[in-house]
Amino acid sequence: MQVAASVPPSGLPGLPDGHSRIVRAAGAEWHLLDNGTALDAAGVTPIGTLLCVHGNPTWSYLWRRLITGATEAALGEDPRPAWRVVAVDQLEMGYSARTGRMRRLGDRVAELGALTDDLGLAGPVVTAGHDWGGPVSLGWAVDHPDLLAGVVLLNTAVHQPEGRPVPMPLRAALAPGVLDLATQSTPAFLETTLSLARPALAPEVREAFRAPYANPDRRRGIHDFVADIPASSEHASTPELDRIAAGVADLAVPALVLWGPRDPVFGEAHLRDLLERMPHADVHRAEGAGHLIAEETDYAAIVLDWVAETLAPASDSDMRPSDGREAPSEPIWAPMERNARRDAPALIDMGAGADGAPRVIRWATLAQRVDELAHGLVAAGVRPGDRVSLLVPPSADLTAVLYAAVRVGAMVVVADAGLGVRGLGRAIRGAQPDVIVGALPGLVAARALGWPGRRISVATLSRTLARSLAVEHSLGDLRRLGRARIAGGSGLPEPEPTDAAAILFTSGSTGPAKGVRYTHGQLSALRDALARHYDLGPDTGIVAGFAPFALLGPALGARSVIPLGDVTAPRTLTASAVADAAEAADATVLFLSPAALANVVATADALRPSQRAALTRIRTVLSAGAPVPVHLLEQVGELVPNATLHTPYGMTEGLLMTDITLEGIRDAATTDADGTGGVCVGSPIDGVDVRISPLDDDGRPTGSLTTAPGVTGEIVVSAPHLRDGYDRLWAVDRLAKAHATLEVRRHSTGDVGHLDAEGRLWVEGRLQHVLVTADGVVTPVGIEQRIETATGGRRAALVGVGPRGTQALVAIVEGGRTPGLADSDLAASVRAAASRPLAAVLTTPSLPTDIRHNSKIDRTALAHWADALLRGERAGRP
Repeated sequence: MQVAASVPPSGLPGLPDGHSRIVRAAGAEWHLLDNGTALDAAGVTPIGTLLCVHGNPTWSYLWRRLITGATEAALGEDPRPAWRVVAVDQLEMGYSARTGRMRRLGDRVAELGALTDDLGLAGPVVTAGHDWGGPVSLGWAVDHPDLLAGVVLLNTAVHQPEGRPVPMPLRAALAPGVLDLATQSTPAFLETTLSLARPALAPEVREAFRAPYANPDRRRGIHDFVADIPASSEHASTPELDRIAAGVADLAVPALVLWGPRDPVFGEAHLRDLLERMPHADVHRAEGAGHLIAEETDYAAIVLDWVAETLAPASDSDMRPSDGREAPSEPIWAPMERNARRDAPALIDMGAGADGAPRVIRWATLAQRVDELAHGLVAAGVRPGDRVSLLVPPSADLTAVLYAAVRVGAMVVVADAGLGVRGLGRAIRGAQPDVIVGALPGLVAARALGWPGRRISVATLSRTLARSLAVEHSLGDLRRLGRARIAGGSGLPEPEPTDAAAILFTSGSTGPAKGVRYTHGQLSALRDALARHYDLGPDTGIVAGFAPFALLGPALGARSVIPLGDVTAPRTLTASAVADAAEAADATVLFLSPAALANVVATADALRPSQRAALTRIRTVLSAGAPVPVHLLEQVGELVPNATLHTPYGMTEGLLMTDITLEGIRDAATTDADGTGGVCVGSPIDGVDVRISPLDDDGRPTGSLTTAPGVTGEIVVSAPHLRDGYDRLWAVDRLAKAHATLEVRRHSTGDVGHLDAEGRLWVEGRLQHVLVTADGVVTPVGIEQRIETATGGRRAALVGVGPRGTQALVAIVEGGRTPGLADSDLAASVRAAASRPLAAVLTTPSLPTDIRHNSKIDRTALAHWADALLRGERAGRP
C-alpha cells in the first residue's frame, strides 16, 4: 500500500513555514524543503543551488539551519550572493511517499537524478550529504559533472577502509534477529541516533526528528536503509558504492569536509579515506562534535562562508591570504650542514650519557646522523608531504629525526606531552599522521588508543614487543637503511620554500590545541628573525628549557643544551639543573618559560658557588608563552646579574612578534599615560607589523584596522615568519585570516590590547575573556594587575557572571585553605584596587592554569566555578 507524501506540521523549531514542497518524480511523490519560492518572491536570483541529502534515520529537517541561513544571507540588509537550498526527503523517509519498495543505493542515486531533472535544476550545483546521504549525494555528483560546482560532506563515507570491519553500531543493527526489532518494530535505531548529539537535542527538536517515523509502517525506510549497507563484497549495493568511490577520486571541483571526531559510526579511517580520494578538500574538524555534527555546531555558517569564498565570483575585497612567497632564505638545516666541518659540540643532553653524565653530540656526528636518518626514511617509504608525528621527548634523538624528516620534505607533527594524554591524542588523531616515531611510552599510547600511522621506534625493541606495538623499524634500522642508500649514490628530495614543513600544536590553553602549519620558507624566516634580533649564531651556547626552542639550536648553528628535567613540564626545571646545563654548554642564552623561571627562583637556595658562577656568564634571558611578573624578572635578574632579560610576545602562529626588556617594562610602567593597563610587551621587531581591530559595544572586533594609540581591540599581526594556516580547521583559519590580502599575510591573534603613543603593544587579555557589563566593555588584565599589586603579588583573575551585556564582575584571588568568599579586609583592598564595581571577591587555594605553560590562568573554568558558587551550588575547587 502506497502512502502519499505530505508536508510537516507547522511550528517545527527552527523551520520557518513556507519552505515545504511536494514534487512528483521517479514515479513517486517527494517532500522537499526549498527556499527558492522565498527568493523568487523577493526578486532575488540565486547564483547556484545547494542540493542537500540527509542520511538514516533523519530527514530534510537536518538542513533547516542551512536553508534559514542562506535565505537570511540573501535577503539581509547587506546581502551576500544568494544560494537556493533544496533539501530532499529520500523516498520511504521523512515526509516523502511510502511506496513499500526496497531501494538500493543505485536506485536512490538514479531517483535523485530524476528528481533534479523534474525540478529543472541548472548549475552550478553544490551537493551536501550526511551519513548515508553522503554516497547518494556523491553518486549524483559523479553522474552530473556538467552541473557540479562543489561538494560538501558531513560525517560520511564512500567506502569502508580496507581491513576494517563495518562500524560496531551498524554491525549490531545488521545482526540476525536484530535488524527488524531495532529499526522498524521499535524506534531503537532512531532513538540511539538522536541520543548521539552533544549537548543533547532539545526535546522539541528530538520530537521533530521523530515525527515522520511515528509507527512501524513509517519506519520501513529506516530498516531498508540499514539493510542496504554494503557490509561485504557480495552485497547487492557494493558495485554501486565502488563505482561512486572511484568516481569521487576524479572530481576536480572544490570540496569541504566537516567532521565531528566523536562519531561512533564514521571514524578517522573514513575521514582518511575521503581525503585520499579528495586530497584538495578543505577540512574543518569540530572538536567535541560527533555524528550529528549538523546539530552540534554552526555548520551552516561554515558552509555559507565556504561557498561564498570558494565559489562566488572573485572581487577586490577577496580576503584570501598571500601565498607566502617572501624572499627565500637558506633551508633550516643549512647551518647544521655547514657546521659539520667543525669539531665542536652541537647538542648536549644532560643526564642522557653513561652513568647519568651529559651526552655530547658533535656537529659532524649530528649532521651524519640526520643524513643517515633522512635516507633511511626515504628507504622506508616516507615521501614528501607525508605527515610524521614525533612522540619523542626533547633529546638528541628528537632533534636528529626531526631534521631528517624535514630534510626529505615530510611534514613533522609536533605535539608534546605537555598537552596531556587526552589533548595529545586529540592532536594526533586530528593530524592523521602517516608515520609515528616514538619512544616506548608514546608507542604504547599509540597502540592502546588506536592512533593512526605506521610505527618507528627510537630504541631497538625485541621482536615480540615490536610486533605487539606494530613497530616496523627502529632509528637504528633507519640509519642502516640510510647508509646503504648513501653508498648507492641516491639523493634526497629537495623541498621548496612553499612546501609544508611542520604542524606545531598550540598549548590548548584557550580550547582544544590547534595544529599550526608552517612552510619551509616560514620556518627559515623564523630562524632568521631570532638570529637577527638576539644575535644568535655559531658562537652562542643556548640552554633550551622551553619546548619550542629545544629544537632550534641546529637551525641557528648554535650549540644547545637540554637541561635535566622535563621541558614539557616547566615547573620541574630547577635552578641547579639550569645552572648545570649552562656550565656544560658554556651558555650565554637562556630560553625558559615563565613557570620555569618561577621554579628556578624558588629553588635558587640550593645553588652551589660554581653553579652561581655559571649563571653570571649568561648575557640574554628569554621567557615567552605567558606574561612574566616584574617582581619575578627582578628575582631572576639577581641570579643572572650580567644578563638582559627579554619577554618577547608571540604565539605558536608566530613565535616572535614584539620584544621588551625588564628596563623597558619599568619605563612603560611610568609612561602608561592613558591608564588602560595590561602587560606591555614592547615594540614590533624588524619586519613585524602590529595593528588593532577596535572592539564594538558588544566586545567584538569591528573589522577595521588602526595604529592609533589608546584604542583597545583585537591584535592583528603580519610578518614573514607568520604561520601558513591552521591544519584541518577551515573555519578557524578563515577567521584568523580575516584581514589577510593577496599581498599581506595577517593573523588575527585572539588577543586584545592597545598600542601606546610610543608604538608599544599592551596586551589586555584574550578576546574570549572580554567582559561586557551594563557600563560597557571591560578587559581583565589591567584590573588583575592592580589587584595583584594590592594583595602583595597574589595571582588574581577577573571573570564575569551572568548574561553578556549585563555581566557582573567577580575577582578571584589565589590563596587561603578553602575556596569561597574572601574575608572583609581582603575584599575591601581588592575592591579599592579594582576601581570597578565588583559583585564578589572570591579566594581559592590555587588558580587553574594551562597544561603546557603552567602559567596561563584558565578564566573560563574560573567563571563557571564562580557562577556555581554564587548560585549556592557546591562548587568545590575550580
